[in-house]
Amino acid sequence: MAYDLIIKNGTVIDGTGSFRRRADVAVKDGIVAEIGRIKDGAAKTIDASDLIVTPGFVDPHTHYDAQICWDPLVSCTSWHGVTTVLMGNCGVGIAPCKPAAREVAAWDLVNVEAIPFDALAKGISWEWETFPDFMAAAERRGAGINLAFLAPLTPFRRYVLGDESMEREARPEEIAQVASLLREAVTAGAFGFSTTTLPQHIGYQGRPLPCRLASRDELKAYANVLRDLGRGAIEVALTRHEGAVSEQEYDLLEFLLNESARPVSWLGMASRPDQPDASVDTLRRLEPLINRGGIPQVLCKPFVIQMDLRNPFSFADMPMWAPVFNQPAEKQKEFYRDRAFRGAFRNELKRPHLFQGGWNRVEVLEVTNPALKMNEGRTVAAIAEEQRKDPLDTFFDLALADDLNIQFTMQQYHEAGIRQLVSDSRTMIGLSDGGAHVNMVCDAGYCTYLLGTWVRERRAMSLEQAVKRITSEPADFFGIRDRGRLKAGLPADIAIFDEHRVGSAKRPRMQNDLPGGGRRLVMPAQGIEYTIVNGDILYEHGNHTGYLPGRVLRSGSHLSVATRALPISSKSGRF
Repeated sequence: MAYDLIIKNGTVIDGTGSFRRRADVAVKDGIVAEIGRIKDGAAKTIDASDLIVTPGFVDPHTHYDAQICWDPLVSCTSWHGVTTVLMGNCGVGIAPCKPAAREVAAWDLVNVEAIPFDALAKGISWEWETFPDFMAAAERRGAGINLAFLAPLTPFRRYVLGDESMEREARPEEIAQVASLLREAVTAGAFGFSTTTLPQHIGYQGRPLPCRLASRDELKAYANVLRDLGRGAIEVALTRHEGAVSEQEYDLLEFLLNESARPVSWLGMASRPDQPDASVDTLRRLEPLINRGGIPQVLCKPFVIQMDLRNPFSFADMPMWAPVFNQPAEKQKEFYRDRAFRGAFRNELKRPHLFQGGWNRVEVLEVTNPALKMNEGRTVAAIAEEQRKDPLDTFFDLALADDLNIQFTMQQYHEAGIRQLVSDSRTMIGLSDGGAHVNMVCDAGYCTYLLGTWVRERRAMSLEQAVKRITSEPADFFGIRDRGRLKAGLPADIAIFDEHRVGSAKRPRMQNDLPGGGRRLVMPAQGIEYTIVNGDILYEHGNHTGYLPGRVLRSGSHLSVATRALPISSKSGRF
């Protein structure tokens, strides 16, 4: 039998947690045809001697809903061996959407996902109105990797309630309409729905994101849609304080599990340096819900955010900051100069908050004003001490002196405690936020970070266990039934990497490749030699082959493979 592709002499780790084995992998018509010692020939052969052959990685938490309109490669996530992404998280998205609401929907993405409005205005193609239309448009455009979708609750509420979705709960007849639209979306292939309760998730003009105003009656109706269909999961951005779950949040998680009878993934768990035991205590306390499918997501790397005061997302959970959002720069400067605004911010920092006024953790990364260049690489605390000023005033004064162009970095979590969370079977590794916070943070390389840092360098877990954590575990949770395993009869989504080199770069790099030339951070990958999607090679030694073999995956379907991928007109450079 002649195969399309044979991967010879590789070390196969199949994604189930089973021990590695030396084997060949044969691919025919986009499907893994055989794993073992293969003697037949193929149109193309890859010599994987000294390389690891695994299922393609599955990223369960991304925000590529808009980016797939202009970036079919879904970069930079696809650089890291990821072959399937799940988008539509945190209750925010761009479908369904009536033409009159397009600008409002874009501003939701600006405020929640920190994507520049100009990039969205130039890049979103708006080829749809309903959610099934949105999925069909993605299918027509094509993609380098597989696209799976959650139905985000905000655009569904806005589609029915209009602007009042930002002001009130839905009435019974409106609940029925939203539930009908969700049923339509899941029937068309959405893998469930998402929502958020977080105060920092604000929408158009700093008003509450519509899904945050959904009543219990609403959530019951929407969860019942999944129960009745017998498929799909719920993703909820739940915890106001990372690593801790309040009684109210516990009650909501239990409510969603009861009413949906489906899995619920919640955000998020992290190890806080100021409360090192909080995450362990929380997992122990929530174990009854975790055992029923209420699984928390964790990020396997320190969360280092890049921020500026043109889009002050880090402070969005403080009501006093709401008027600052979506304003011209000159208007924002008025706020930052105002002594009353600074005083109110100083008082807010006395309350529990991720930031906690830790000016020794806030570092000047980049400035445009030559007079400020000497401050790059220094903390705000050190600059304030040198200038004999209050650190908060120094923070605002630096931003004003650089015309709000200054970029700060802030490390919110330390690596202490991450080891325990990523090794704990009660958690799901994810939270990349790929496609969001584009000039602030880039955690799209979390898979290669896990393999390089936690497996090779720290020996926190076996390579077999790590591969399982980023392949079959997220695929199984969300019901992506034919992905996440390397097995004969399943689609050939395959990552091939050098276990001695695999990893992420130490820092992301900034590049100006958003629509209109906007800036975004990307994380280069190391050690990924081949990425194969539905049997076609997408990347070879870091170079795009020119093909777009990805598919739109749909819940309830099996073996989501279509015809051979067609080449696109140009190839991207190395990653």
